[in-house]
Amino acid sequence: MIDIKKRLEDEIKTLDYELKVQLPKEIQKAREHGDLRENAEYKAAKERQTFLQARIGQLRTRLAALSMVNLDRIPRDKVGLGSTVSLRETTTGEEVVYDLVTPEEADPVQGRISPSSPIGKSLLNHEEGDVVEVRVPSGTKEYEITRLVTIHDQVQDSPAEA
Repeated sequence: MIDIKKRLEDEIKTLDYELKVQLPKEIQKAREHGDLRENAEYKAAKERQTFLQARIGQLRTRLAALSMVNLDRIPRDKVGLGSTVSLRETTTGEEVVYDLVTPEEADPVQGRISPSSPIGKSLLNHEEGDVVEVRVPSGTKEYEITRLVTIHDQVQDSPAEA
């Protein structure tokens, strides 16, 4: 989660620089062309300014929300944010592994899903050995949770940083 916070902070920094340094220069340059009512460069720069302000606001809100994540509220023996879940489809025996990550880190192709995704929602608060139903576009699939490693297990297993 630390790399996500870093990525968000870096994006905020980049957009903030564009908003406060580059864009004012573009707006000033466009103003020098004369009549602002028919000045496409000026209108484009003002639209970009509005977009940047909104995006920076979104990123700051998301960063604040990530800072509020409390590890104590994530279950220790059930599927939650940061869990790695091994599943076996009950009908075919096909096995799959998912990591439950924040929406910014989600990449279903890599097995990284958000708790708010259909599969993520179905898995939340279940334990190893539970059978869960997952609604997918083609219908409903049943999976057995064959292995569960929570974020607490991962923190416990990782070497202490100096």
